[in-house]
Amino acid sequence: MNYKKIAAMTVIAASALSFNGCRDKFAEINSDPASVSTGDVNFLFTQAELNFEPSGYTFWFYNAPMMYKWGEVGIGSSGYSSTYQETTEYGSQGSQTLNVLNYARDMEYLVSQMSEEDAATYQNQLAAARILCIYLGIFDTDMYGDMPYSEASLARYTSPSLLTPAYDTVEDLYTGWLEDLETYMTTLATSEDQTWIAKQDIIYGADATKWAKLANSLRLKIAVRLLSQDKAKALEIAQAVAESSVGVIDGSDDDFLFNKASAGSDDGDATYHFGNSITTIYPTQMVTNFMIENQDPRVRFFFTKNDYNSTVVQAFFDQGVDLPSFVSDNVEYTEDAEGNKTFTGWKGLGEPWVRYYGMPTVMNANQDSQYDGYFKTTPYTLVNSAGDVEYNYTATSYINPEMIQGRYDYTVPNAPDDTPVTDTNENPWYGMYMSTAEVNLYFAELSLLGATLPSSAQDYYEKAVEASVEEYDRLANLNQIPYYGTTYGYDPYDKEIDLQDGEIATMMAMPNVEFTGTTAEKLEKVYVQEILHFMFAPTDQFVAVRRSGVPTRTSEFFQWTDYTEPAYTEIPRRFEVLVPSVTDIMYEIKTEAYASQGFTAGTGIATSLLNSERVWQDLNAPNFGEGPNN
Repeated sequence: MNYKKIAAMTVIAASALSFNGCRDKFAEINSDPASVSTGDVNFLFTQAELNFEPSGYTFWFYNAPMMYKWGEVGIGSSGYSSTYQETTEYGSQGSQTLNVLNYARDMEYLVSQMSEEDAATYQNQLAAARILCIYLGIFDTDMYGDMPYSEASLARYTSPSLLTPAYDTVEDLYTGWLEDLETYMTTLATSEDQTWIAKQDIIYGADATKWAKLANSLRLKIAVRLLSQDKAKALEIAQAVAESSVGVIDGSDDDFLFNKASAGSDDGDATYHFGNSITTIYPTQMVTNFMIENQDPRVRFFFTKNDYNSTVVQAFFDQGVDLPSFVSDNVEYTEDAEGNKTFTGWKGLGEPWVRYYGMPTVMNANQDSQYDGYFKTTPYTLVNSAGDVEYNYTATSYINPEMIQGRYDYTVPNAPDDTPVTDTNENPWYGMYMSTAEVNLYFAELSLLGATLPSSAQDYYEKAVEASVEEYDRLANLNQIPYYGTTYGYDPYDKEIDLQDGEIATMMAMPNVEFTGTTAEKLEKVYVQEILHFMFAPTDQFVAVRRSGVPTRTSEFFQWTDYTEPAYTEIPRRFEVLVPSVTDIMYEIKTEAYASQGFTAGTGIATSLLNSERVWQDLNAPNFGEGPNN
């Protein structure tokens, strides 16, 4: 595969464009749509951005729950059982690259039909569209391995039609993408007189500098995936990225964080991400305990408050129903001579911290009465004064739906007979795809592993963790999740979840967050922070778990749990690939692609095969719980 040729075809050498040329081009753009017979590069680029989607509805319904539980970060309402390693249906991954690549190909074809002078004015859009393709290519290959790319989406432009594109290996894709990203960085940094309308770029407003930073930063995303195969190359990339004059994502203005459409538009799901409900995921105790113990404000942005506010607790007292023990442990109350209890406050860190609890990582805990408070609502049920309506309350937290979808209604937990307070606002949804925190976490990791970088691992780490908290506070505000900026005026003890002055400094001084210890201990802290930062990027999170071996069995603060059944070697490390039909024109190509990767194709195959038959970038990585081996 000749990537240099592909890159050359994608990014035509730019040349100077006269003022009259610009005027003529904008006249074409502003033509009556009814009279336009050919596509417009600007509009195609916007559609490419709208089609950029690494985490659609089916991804959150199927893929995300699997990766959360395999990494021991999150689990369903029933907790861990002997079938937790099994696979389900799949969705929204493996072919997402094509959703943008199709438009990038259209753009490239239209530009190829232009004069050299006109073509030179569209180079930034072509580069930006391809950067989005590479992002999605990394996402798709993370769980499926080799894929068609260099020959994909070319059928309509080739003669004879290229309907059977070859599979590119992950190794070749990484090599090609790294070369292409450098090409795009140069294009974005040097091209002049571009026909790029700011409003048509809903990500960066046609700011070529920011797109170039994203391209440079994406090289780090590839570098850390190379560590198990070519550590020297990974460290070399890190140094090149750090020394590039283009720079990297650095600050909220650079963060790859955007909303696809505004409230009130007619773009439907583009505004709200999607409107469908998703599988509810509960954090594990490993995660919530670590975050609460270290006073990590992100616990409030990642997860929901539980249903046990002070008014509900008082209702339990009034009806003589026992509270879940872990809730009761944080309640202060007085008791009169008749045994009547009155809530007087929260123990420990108080509101809002006392409202966050994760699921126990104990096999079949839902069948053990000592864990009833986590799984069952029946023993913790209240009734209204008439005795004809039951009220059930959930004591555990779950991943905040409004950080995933904008169309979500929230009802404040209330005591029986009280009128429920509801939040039915539908807010435009904002997603964060790459950020200052991610970039600096990679720098910290690669520095500890030996990369020569301009700043210290400690500087990168501290900048990353602080940025992560600030970024999620910003994201929670943009998505207007429950209790951000309001307490709803129902429970007098409720508090807002907004980031408060001094909280980051408090967290950073905690022993298990502070950048202290041996190199191995520091590296573990970096990986833990990567796992937490990727709470709403389950594939990136799972890749961090998979390539690092963190959580580890020997950890003192973020410990991997081994179950007697199944063994950790039964936990999948990739998704299944389907057996191609003999009538599929891609039959031979797919069959050979799976065989060359050593994949057993089919559904319901042994999970041990999904553990041992790894995607290329996962070869030589440690198994779950083993810790880093590089």
